[in-house]
Amino acid sequence: MSSALLAVLAFAPILLAGVLLIGLRWSARTAMPVVYGATVLIALFGWDMSFNRVLSSSLQGLIITLSLLWIIFGAILLLNTLKYSGGIAAIRSGFAVISPDPRIQVVIICWLFGCFIEGASGFGTPAAIVAPLLVAMGFPAMAAVLMGMLLQSTPVSFGAVGTPIIVGVTAGVDNVALGEALAVHGYAWTDYMQWVAVKVAIIHAMVGVVMPALMVLMLTRYFGRDKSWKAGWEAVPFALFAGLAFVLPYVLTSIFLGPEFPSLLGGLVGLSIVTLAARAGFLVPKNRWQFADRKDWPLSWMGTIEMRAEDLGNRPMSSLRAWIPYVLVGILLVVSRVFPEVTAALKSVALTFTGILGEAGINAGLDPLYLPGGVLVAVVLATFFIHRMRLSELGRAARESGGVLLSAGFVLLFTVPMVRILINSGVNGADLPSMPVALAHFVADNVGGIYPLFAPAIGALGAFLAGSNTVSNMMFSQFQYGVATNLGLSTVLVIAAQAVGAAAGNMVAIHNVVAASATVGMLGREGLTLRKTIWPTLYYVTLAGVLTLIGCYVLGLTDPVPLG
Repeated sequence: MSSALLAVLAFAPILLAGVLLIGLRWSARTAMPVVYGATVLIALFGWDMSFNRVLSSSLQGLIITLSLLWIIFGAILLLNTLKYSGGIAAIRSGFAVISPDPRIQVVIICWLFGCFIEGASGFGTPAAIVAPLLVAMGFPAMAAVLMGMLLQSTPVSFGAVGTPIIVGVTAGVDNVALGEALAVHGYAWTDYMQWVAVKVAIIHAMVGVVMPALMVLMLTRYFGRDKSWKAGWEAVPFALFAGLAFVLPYVLTSIFLGPEFPSLLGGLVGLSIVTLAARAGFLVPKNRWQFADRKDWPLSWMGTIEMRAEDLGNRPMSSLRAWIPYVLVGILLVVSRVFPEVTAALKSVALTFTGILGEAGINAGLDPLYLPGGVLVAVVLATFFIHRMRLSELGRAARESGGVLLSAGFVLLFTVPMVRILINSGVNGADLPSMPVALAHFVADNVGGIYPLFAPAIGALGAFLAGSNTVSNMMFSQFQYGVATNLGLSTVLVIAAQAVGAAAGNMVAIHNVVAASATVGMLGREGLTLRKTIWPTLYYVTLAGVLTLIGCYVLGLTDPVPLG
């Protein structure tokens, strides 16, 4: 079979998903079973995968789906708990003191608080937390999901305390052979990983500094009364200030502390600086911007999770006490990821499945206490006492959260298994590479020396499929290393481009959109979100590719030591 035909077949599930979701505007609930079926047929008859491997990959996907649903449930439950405790009402009032302007609120809540949560947790948790919080602040559900997806960009490469770099890149290359080559020059694998991390942070900083500006521009263009860019431009100076407040400590942290803390510390430092600046009115637009009256919102903006005044509780509460649950989320996520003893204790409670249906390498597990869902549920229980709630209020929050979970579960039951079939297709009777790798090979073989321009797009492809920067790095880092070596380019820079693109790809990852939509009760309109997030994704991977190309051929950047 020719490489072109292989590439066409490998791309077919992705193209079908795009046509159904974006072109025909099908709901993911309708589209993803069709895409899953097409993927199974291609795997069985195009790749000659065994039925047993397809089935085991699907089961692996179902187990991973349980992890995603656990996170979604925790995020929705926390929001509903705060709704009935009166916490959301107090948070709203507190933000009215900082700024009543949604353009300022989205920068502080979504960009900076979201970046901090990404640094602590990752795995789609920030969008699942931020989107419902924005709805609680009075944002349309569609706007909340869109903003939550745009967050899934710059901070993602260092999410979950650096997991995409520390785990993804490490597992994605032959670090044993590379370590031996490094040892000849007096270096170790950790040095190479640090070189990659610094390049990743610098590229992200140059591309991502404008992301909060894109947020406010898209917010006013799509959800304003007059749907114009002008109102967004008024807030761009403040948004760029917030971008710099995040990326400067982000880059410095990558240089001096390594890949674990750039997003976490960047978000924390930026949040402190920008909140104080907003209180002081620094660069805040003089004219306050607001959404149109709720009665004028089209149905496509609305979710089923509403924050009506009568539901928000009437007990008096300070902003500090209202925010304690979210502060606890951040603290517990950091503690559970940074301290090995705590990590080990939480992971000791786990369900592990190795070699599912006898297929080597197809493993899955569920860590209910370690996953962010466990942290969120623990915070909900603490909130019950901190906010002095009644059992009936907590029960009502749990019932509402469970109903949303059932809707999200159906879509993910097809989305994640489809992804696992694609990723696991490298073991087959036709002796072919996996579908994503076959597509990547076709791109590399046909673009030649300008390949660095496309390196981030390969990373984004992996994240689009898997919904994970870490998994994309696992799939493609060795491939990127090999292409860079063959072209005589810096392997560090090309792998960094891979990691940057893999972060950007999360903005269009289908099951990330489904998860974020579920938290605000907006399932069925995933295609509308993807039609908007595709543009910032293209911006991100294109500019990152241009910067990589400049680094390779204009600046002449090379690896610190010869590795070829």
